[in-house]
Amino acid sequence: MSENKRMRKVLNLLDENYPKDIKCYLDHENPWQLLIATILSAQCTDDRVNIVTKDLFRKYTSVKDFAEVSNEELEQDIRSTGFYRNKAKNIIGCCRTLLEKYNGQVPSDIEELVSLQGVGRKTANVIRGNIYDIPSIVVDTHVKRISKKLGFTKYDDPVKIEFELMEKLPKEHWIRYNTQVIAHGRAICTARSPKCERCFLLPYCKTGLMNRMEDIK
Repeated sequence: MSENKRMRKVLNLLDENYPKDIKCYLDHENPWQLLIATILSAQCTDDRVNIVTKDLFRKYTSVKDFAEVSNEELEQDIRSTGFYRNKAKNIIGCCRTLLEKYNGQVPSDIEELVSLQGVGRKTANVIRGNIYDIPSIVVDTHVKRISKKLGFTKYDDPVKIEFELMEKLPKEHWIRYNTQVIAHGRAICTARSPKCERCFLLPYCKTGLMNRMEDIK
């Protein structure tokens, strides 16, 4: 089976088993809230971020509030997300730039987004895909792990994975590929104990097939 045909089979199965609608796992009501939540999500689960932002966004109700808070206070508010000192510094710096350069609005241009403090391509693509409906590929831990298992990429670097998937995946799948793979990574292809025997992608998963062959031996 050709690589392109195998990829189409995988994408069709993802569509059959998971919603096509874009689902953002980070709770937010506006673009700047999603931007801050995504910064907080680095090395932290979405569930934990959602617990923290529930109170955080009640306390700070605008970009200006975040731009004016002290590092020490914000650090305490976000402590449980991990790496809180660096995240607090980035959020405050990011929000100050939003006020100074963008009138408090979150830009859609990827170069402008990645110029913000604490914002890399992953965060920028979350914003572009979920807020502005711009076709984007978000490479998180699930996308990286499962794309490698499927043989869609050989890279470890998220930026290289992003560009390789952009070349291989049909553009209409770019945004939903991330949310569907996250759902699959949580339910079946978990990092610690993947349930290969239950996986509908097993016939197309290079790593899974190799593991099954080893088990048979």
